[in-house]
Amino acid sequence: MAEFGYNQSLERSIGKFASFAAGVSYISILTGTFQLFYFGFANGGPTYWWSWPMVFVGQLMVALCFAELAGRYPVAGSVYNWSKRLAGPTVSWLAGWMMFTASVVTLAAVVLAYQVTLPQIWSGFQLVGDGTGASFGLSAVIWGAILVVFTTVVNAFGVKLMARINSTGVFIELIAAILLVIILAVNIVNPPSVIVDTTGYTSGPGGYAGAFLIAAIASAYVMYGFDTASSLGEETVDPRRTGPTAILRAVIASFVIGGLILLFGILAAPNLSDPALGQASGGLQLIVLQALGGPLGKVFLVCIVVAITVCALAVHTAGIRLMFAMARDNALPAGAALARIDPKRKTPVVPAVVIGVVAVLILAVNIGTPEIFTAVTSVAVIMIYVAYLLVTVPMLLKRFKGEWPGPDAPKGYFSLGKLGLPVNIVAVLWGAAMAINLAWPRVEVYGEGPLRFIAFIFIGAIVVIGLAWFLLRGRHHLGTLPEHVRQNLEEAP
Repeated sequence: MAEFGYNQSLERSIGKFASFAAGVSYISILTGTFQLFYFGFANGGPTYWWSWPMVFVGQLMVALCFAELAGRYPVAGSVYNWSKRLAGPTVSWLAGWMMFTASVVTLAAVVLAYQVTLPQIWSGFQLVGDGTGASFGLSAVIWGAILVVFTTVVNAFGVKLMARINSTGVFIELIAAILLVIILAVNIVNPPSVIVDTTGYTSGPGGYAGAFLIAAIASAYVMYGFDTASSLGEETVDPRRTGPTAILRAVIASFVIGGLILLFGILAAPNLSDPALGQASGGLQLIVLQALGGPLGKVFLVCIVVAITVCALAVHTAGIRLMFAMARDNALPAGAALARIDPKRKTPVVPAVVIGVVAVLILAVNIGTPEIFTAVTSVAVIMIYVAYLLVTVPMLLKRFKGEWPGPDAPKGYFSLGKLGLPVNIVAVLWGAAMAINLAWPRVEVYGEGPLRFIAFIFIGAIVVIGLAWFLLRGRHHLGTLPEHVRQNLEEAP
């Protein structure tokens, strides 16, 4: 830590599996695949499955770049600190600001997944009304608020408790996912040829290619957040070796297991023409219940609830570390309060509470105008892709200038070597292409009316407001807070 100008204020207690679990739980195989299957299937049919490996290849290129950075800069707030060392204060502040804003909205979006799954386990979990219309949204907000309170308390209590709960949840999720793959494979009723059948999905603009690009959004919404493993670098044992490995393992494990669940789920569907497969109340959950039967299917739905819980916990944790990292550099208002470490629990408590409160306030929007919340949630994912670009683009520019990895690069840690340049180029092109695809004003994604352009409006507003504060005020106060400045550098190992 002294090498980066900071003292060691967080508790270093996270091991290899806990680091890996942080990345896996943010991606959350079961949460993402079950929450978004209906969207991909509704727009692309069974062939939408091919978007999963496509997104994996693109995101793997980004993950490889991040793995290099994780070995070089194992500090909290990964995206913010990486960009700071690659591009300077303004770009890094914007990257951190966008990633932080997106993380808070993402937390609010993830906790809504309880409502999609819990009532299918037991009707009593439908807290308000019959689950249709406004009662669906109101019940979702109540469940979401309960989960946010839980993640806030756990994160405020300390990283050890968070890591134990997260690792246990991920272990359950992985076991359940593997068993689900096996059981779905045993119940296959459709031939493999269905995943190349585009019948009924070729009439829109651009034919099936246009439909596929829309369906691919379902996969793009899932496979991100792997940088969380490195965002906990200050609390990880031997982070320069653990971080890069955890990032890559999280992406690869999510691709393999998630891809098999989607594939075998499609092949095990009793009726692929059932319109309920393309509806939020049906989707992959319906296939599991139909193929496996009520009792066994509900057991797996319980595992999905566990996955949603640890996913929300990981998203909240990542947001806290990012907020702490920026506040420690006095890059946020009330930086001293936000960067304060509880002396007993060795964790930043104030950011945990602030993020929890804001997430619940955002949830309240879903009560009266769920379509606005859905659109903003979609935009949050785009902001994460843009934040990633604010790391990979400066990294590529340094490669072109011959400044990366540079003579001061630590030896013996993860490095792409000669593959660095082509991998970095693909990562940038992929990130830009997917950001455009996600933001494109489609009716299928954002609905009719002005909401079609919300990606450009919302992101534009976040950038303008954020940069206005930073350039007019924030940048003049940048600097590591005295209580976090490195001490005894000559004694540092």
